Amino acid sequence: MKKTLFLLISLACMSAAIAQKTILHCGTLIDGVSDKPRQQMSVIIEGKKILEIKPGYITPAAGDKVIDLKTQTVMPGWMDMHVHLESQTSKTAYSDQFTQNPADLAYVSVRYAERTLLTGFTTVRDLGGSGVNIALRNAINKGLIIGPRVFTAGKSIATTGGHADPTNGYRKDLMGDPGPEAGVVNGPDECRKAVRQAYKNGSDLIKITATGGVLSVAKDGSSPQFTEEELQAIVSTAKDYNMKVAAHAHGAEGIKRAIRAGVTSIEHGTKMDDEGMALAIKHGTWYVPTITAGRSVADSAKIPGYYPDIVKPKAESIGPLIQQTFAKAWKKGVKIAFGTDAGVYMHGRNWLEFTYMVESGMPAMDAIKSATIKAAELLGMEDQLGSIEAGKIADFTAVNGDPLKDIQAMGQVSFVMKDGLIFKQGTSNLSTVQK
Repeated sequence: MKKTLFLLISLACMSAAIAQKTILHCGTLIDGVSDKPRQQMSVIIEGKKILEIKPGYITPAAGDKVIDLKTQTVMPGWMDMHVHLESQTSKTAYSDQFTQNPADLAYVSVRYAERTLLTGFTTVRDLGGSGVNIALRNAINKGLIIGPRVFTAGKSIATTGGHADPTNGYRKDLMGDPGPEAGVVNGPDECRKAVRQAYKNGSDLIKITATGGVLSVAKDGSSPQFTEEELQAIVSTAKDYNMKVAAHAHGAEGIKRAIRAGVTSIEHGTKMDDEGMALAIKHGTWYVPTITAGRSVADSAKIPGYYPDIVKPKAESIGPLIQQTFAKAWKKGVKIAFGTDAGVYMHGRNWLEFTYMVESGMPAMDAIKSATIKAAELLGMEDQLGSIEAGKIADFTAVNGDPLKDIQAMGQVSFVMKDGLIFKQGTSNLSTVQK
């Protein structure tokens, strides 16, 4: 009899715990899909999911928790589709690669991941690192450390001497001849092997460097670096493994080759011409501009000694072009998802991309959608993320002020929730996560 009574009491307690809900009282609600915000709304959360959205400030049931966001603007958790969580720009970045071990990268990545989440970004794509980014993702998923939801490419794939060849700039006896296991390929067969190796390593998607780049220790920053046959081999193999392909690309020809091969997104797209934009629209290719990175590298190039001599002219010439290309692509109707290239500038300032997008002519609501529902569509996760709708994952970012009137409000994050757990509330960053 005592055992039965104990069991009944235990079940009742479990039922009560399960029934407990969290209610957000939202002064202004931007849901990620509507063109207009709604005022005085309640969002009911149960566990990790949004249960329902109701007008007005509803009265909680016994045991429910209410979060007062009545003076704030509440949005879906923001999503940055281009970050590098293992590193951050500095004057010593080029020499650090000769002294830092994977463990060193792991420790700094923990700080950058936490900073990213606490500044409002609940989901990111990490588009290239050493492979430590895969372990970082796993640690976040296990709840060992605090960070955004990470979809990672692991190590980027490049051609010999290409933008993501890790031995660029080394002296000859150190340079060696890295191959597919290191993400360096030549010819369709090696391209296929590199994709399969990335899959084996645990990557969520594939990142390629379809053209030269700004910060690599190589003179060309925009010429194509893959043949069309190589690109097709990468995309078709990735498709077999149900993986999307993101293509770093600055120059017009490399952009067009990548789009024709079927990549999912063009990153940076600095010199995308009218033909490239038309191709992107025709093929449904996403464009992730990274305006913040372009402006940042151009500014850093003005600092004596910040970049090696071979990098400085590329930063000065390519960086400033991204914003005007973005403005043109937006007007033409290219699909745009939010991405910043965090790491090329200091982590935690990702929100500046919103201001540059609006400065370039994109309405504030569309800029917000680019970091919510549009980013979710790029990921193929729009059924779970990117909007405040019943049944979706409970990711929220709230700011003080009205970003539709003043986009600078995006830099005033006051509340962050991921998976139904609160990570920031008011001025407090919660190292112990609260349900």
